[in-house]
Amino acid sequence: MRGRKKPKKVKINSDPKYNRQDFAKFINYIMKEGKKTKAQKIFYSAFEIIEEKIKEDPVKVFEKAMSNGSPLVELRARRIGGANYQVPTPISENRRFTLISRWILEASRKRKGKPMAEKLANVILETYQNQGEVIKRKEDTHRMAEANRAFAHFAR
Repeated sequence: MRGRKKPKKVKINSDPKYNRQDFAKFINYIMKEGKKTKAQKIFYSAFEIIEEKIKEDPVKVFEKAMSNGSPLVELRARRIGGANYQVPTPISENRRFTLISRWILEASRKRKGKPMAEKLANVILETYQNQGEVIKRKEDTHRMAEANRAFAHFAR
């Protein structure tokens, strides 16, 4: 691990409709096989569905869902004296965004029988209302971190 350089941060261009980098990043996570326009259609359609369903600004709903579902700590495996410990560590803002994005998309992709935009909109709405699979996953992560709090002194 010694002597490694940190990778350079790649600057992501803002999304075309809302001019926000976090939306562009989320669209990139949705994208498969380089089909960005398809991913953008899914994302913007999900926003339209959210607006139809609850008559609120989808940007605010998305932001609130992201803050509701993002975890504050995660468990990292550390090997100390021949034993592996699950050490709870605080998460940076970037890591939080990555995790919540991944969880929302996994929950959306798991559902069957509807178009992706509709599934994504439903998962975002559930997370916004502090319900659903994403919130459960966050709570499980926090519960595990709480259970392993005794090993917090092993954190780097």
